[in-house]
Amino acid sequence: MAKRKETARVQQQTCIAPGIFDMWIETSLAQDAKPGQFINIYPDDKSTLLPRPISICEADKIQNRLRVVYRTVGKGTNEFSGYHAGKEISILGTLGNGFPIEKASGKTCFLMGGGIGIPPMLQLAKTLHEQGNCEVIIIVGYRDANLFLDEELAKYGKVYIATEDGSVGSKGNVMNAIEENGLTADVIFACGPMPMLRAIKKFTEANDMEAYISLEERMACGVGACLGCVCKTTKKDHHSQVNNARICTDGPVFEAREVDI
Repeated sequence: MAKRKETARVQQQTCIAPGIFDMWIETSLAQDAKPGQFINIYPDDKSTLLPRPISICEADKIQNRLRVVYRTVGKGTNEFSGYHAGKEISILGTLGNGFPIEKASGKTCFLMGGGIGIPPMLQLAKTLHEQGNCEVIIIVGYRDANLFLDEELAKYGKVYIATEDGSVGSKGNVMNAIEENGLTADVIFACGPMPMLRAIKKFTEANDMEAYISLEERMACGVGACLGCVCKTTKKDHHSQVNNARICTDGPVFEAREVDI
């Protein structure tokens, strides 16, 4: 389906951890949503100028609604956190390529999320669980004991938790949780901060594994026109003949060996 802009409606919103908000949006875009995709939400405050890209946490095709879980980090997301049920908002979607779920078939899979990279793992875990043709192991990393979505993720696979301060689960990051628990898998699907993704890329190269990583990046247009979210790639783009890719349209999900991070 072609991406489109539409007026949607906030169904409900709650704060689920310090600075973390959970919002359900009534929108027909739910019918097209795939795990790992995102939407652009446009603030009312025109001084913010640009829409904010937010990952899809869940897609409810029956009730025609999308769930986004986001962290407040600036004017745009702070505005969103004040929205209440019934609020009309302008959104653009669905954007990005999403995770290649067919790569999970018959395999043991790590689903790895760090910080605000955790929300897109929920729809991915749910989809893989419904397909029923792979084993799902979920590894998530937090700063401290202020966890979110961990109980919902546990419905779809065994969850291992790492916290930077060691207050819950393994002390450190998601890689420490793998080592401490002696976990193994055939393929990795991941989203999180760049240091985490670099560690995953190094780990998969050392162990000759497949990994599909969703890159977090500041975006302007979200549709590939502005070239504001370009990343380095190991292969040349067949149009431009340079080693670049646009995260918003060529990604945000890339095979780890294809990107130079």
